[in-house]
Amino acid sequence: MARPLIQLALDSLDFNQTVGLAEQAAPYIDIFEIGTPCIKYNGIGLLKELRKKFQEKLILVDLKTMDAGEYEATPFYAAGADICTVLGVSGLATIAGVIKAANKHGAEAQIDLINVADKVECARESAKLGAHIVGVHTGLDAQAAGQTPFADLQAIARLGLNVRVSVAGGIKQSTAQQVVQAGANIIVVGAAIYGAPSPAQAAREIRELVDAAGA
Repeated sequence: MARPLIQLALDSLDFNQTVGLAEQAAPYIDIFEIGTPCIKYNGIGLLKELRKKFQEKLILVDLKTMDAGEYEATPFYAAGADICTVLGVSGLATIAGVIKAANKHGAEAQIDLINVADKVECARESAKLGAHIVGVHTGLDAQAAGQTPFADLQAIARLGLNVRVSVAGGIKQSTAQQVVQAGANIIVVGAAIYGAPSPAQAAREIRELVDAAGA
């Protein structure tokens, strides 16, 4: 199994705070995710700033594209995004458009399964289209209602598709190893790092836990 990657969700609307958090956590993080509220508020300029500062890191832009897949994703890939997300509920034509844009730029498309009724079928069909990553995602509202991503993660991981599997949904120190063992290739962490008294220390702790579980 390849070394699991850790993705930090950057969800603040504040431009400088976002960059500062990235700088603190950078030694322990593989992928910086510009969260949906963050990219909507700050725009492509934040992507360009992070790309300039962190040339060795992967950057995911969480567009959650719902329509006009190729058209919407293209400028973000052109500006340096390594990964853009498209909603599984958008339909196969939109998913295919983001995959096409990703391939043109030597980048990756992630299909976000949030709120998809049949996640297994969507994952299978997305993989056939050439998706690079499938994201098992329990959103903030669902988390507040007590939902977790673990059952969905196990179901998708068991498919053995030729994609990487990303998991997001309230992951913290106490659950980081569980998601690795359940088959996640990319572990998305948000509040457990950016809400900690020391984001750098929290990121280091999660890095050590994930590396130990993936060894």
